[in-house]
Amino acid sequence: MEYLRETRGQNFYRLDVNLQRLLKRTAGDLLDQEEARLAAFGAWVGDEVDAQAEYTSRFAPPMLHTYDRDGETVNRVQYNPLYAAVHRDVYRHGIIGLNYGGDPRPFLLSFAMGYLLAQSDISIHCPVTLTGAVAYVLDRYAPKSARNKYLPSLIRMDGEAATGGTWATELHGGSDVGATTTVARRTPQGYALSGLKWFVSNVDCDLAVVTGRPEGAPEGSKGLGLYLVPRLLDDGTPNRLHVRRLKDKLGTRGLATGEVDLLDAHAVEIAPPPEGFKMMMAALEFSRIHNAVAAAGIQRRAFLEAVSYAAHREAFGGIIAGYPMVQDGLVDLAVHLEASVALAFESARAFDAADGDDAEHSWLRTATALAKYHTAEQAITAASRAIGIIGGAGYTEEYVTARLLRDAQVLTVWEGPANIQAHELLRLVAGRYHGFEAFAARIDSILAMAEGDAGDLAATVKAALGACRDAVESVCKTPAEGARLGRRILHFMADTLAAALLIEEASSDIGQGDARKLLIARLFIDQHLALPRSHRVAAPDIWPRQHFRQIVGYEPIEPEDVRAA
Repeated sequence: MEYLRETRGQNFYRLDVNLQRLLKRTAGDLLDQEEARLAAFGAWVGDEVDAQAEYTSRFAPPMLHTYDRDGETVNRVQYNPLYAAVHRDVYRHGIIGLNYGGDPRPFLLSFAMGYLLAQSDISIHCPVTLTGAVAYVLDRYAPKSARNKYLPSLIRMDGEAATGGTWATELHGGSDVGATTTVARRTPQGYALSGLKWFVSNVDCDLAVVTGRPEGAPEGSKGLGLYLVPRLLDDGTPNRLHVRRLKDKLGTRGLATGEVDLLDAHAVEIAPPPEGFKMMMAALEFSRIHNAVAAAGIQRRAFLEAVSYAAHREAFGGIIAGYPMVQDGLVDLAVHLEASVALAFESARAFDAADGDDAEHSWLRTATALAKYHTAEQAITAASRAIGIIGGAGYTEEYVTARLLRDAQVLTVWEGPANIQAHELLRLVAGRYHGFEAFAARIDSILAMAEGDAGDLAATVKAALGACRDAVESVCKTPAEGARLGRRILHFMADTLAAALLIEEASSDIGQGDARKLLIARLFIDQHLALPRSHRVAAPDIWPRQHFRQIVGYEPIEPEDVRAA
């Protein structure tokens, strides 16, 4: 594969050989049906969306108009026309609508499109995620009357789709949704909500699902209901809410995020206590997977920018992609990108498997916690390292890498930071959800199928799985230890699952005579599971230099060449 100096204008799907192979291996029928759509989407994302993202972030972020000239509340967010047009058009491509209707596509398709979209603009990907979460909750859990009234507007594909939001965060509570103080008061028309939602993305959405506590309900998450708050009432007048201000943020500058006062806002009940919290968690589960694919998308764009720059930048008498330390950096980006893609799409497939099958929910929640954590952390690292390879130019806003780094940071925070994912994991593995059993079963099934060259790596992953089991058993016996060790367990379990998934991919590719993924798996395992930390600096090269082109260019490698390395 030859990399052009300019990435904008290229087809981000066609360039992504790893994504194409993953979809072919895991969802071949879907790919046969939808590859043309993905290619069209990849071309649009790589050109029009990317150009808009740069302009919006640098020159034209959204502005809030709280009142009209007569002093009436309007809560109108003004976007530049480029952002507004792209936001309308993303729904034309079916990123939400294709999951519904008479012939619904698996959600894997939406997540794959989200991965591509995030490579150009997280500020568009976020409202898409929230809209998808609201559509999912309405379709699966809302009363029929609410579903029939509101869902059709969210899933249209004519450029006029409504957009959604999930409003749970309050100033005093943060990630502790159970501390919600928003009051839900029953009225003849439904409910009236009063309270302050402190961090509201897509603040001017048409339909928001909102946590609230009915009068007289108990404290904590069991006392929460879930409500749908429309921006406009049935007669077209604004609902009773007030956008205090838009947030001045580190990144996602194109996205309108604000603070919303609910002033007896009209609402429709989706689920009463104690089901309200569960329904909001279902929305957040959907969003966490989109968070993971977005983080993997950030890594993909960071890698693409770094390798494209290095392949054309001449310094000190040569092209810098020929220098060993630059090659090390690019190979490391590729290895961790592919580990993140494997984790993110594992959670995406688990979502489809669990949709309608309660037996699969334990694995969905476990895989999602691991994927959300790992990919978000790696997105920041990848963006930073890409800037390091490009140098000072990559630190300027004229290069996408500066925006990637700013936007990547939010992915560690959205839908629960690392400590929240660690607590979620501890509940899953130490409680009644049998999360560790699902984790071990998934890895054991992969290792059982690994043969030959891939089987040689399996022993290391098997030992890592044993270490994960020991850690989980330890915190089960001494729960107080979980408060100290939870994040470490989360980290190591994520690494172990990523390694197993890379082995699974390598086993498939070796059957086709290609050992490139085997080398990727070896590099990841040696760095994270096998090579002693004290020996890493002085360790010999663990990838053959003659295969640099094949690694960064996604070209096949003969198995014999990897065995000899």
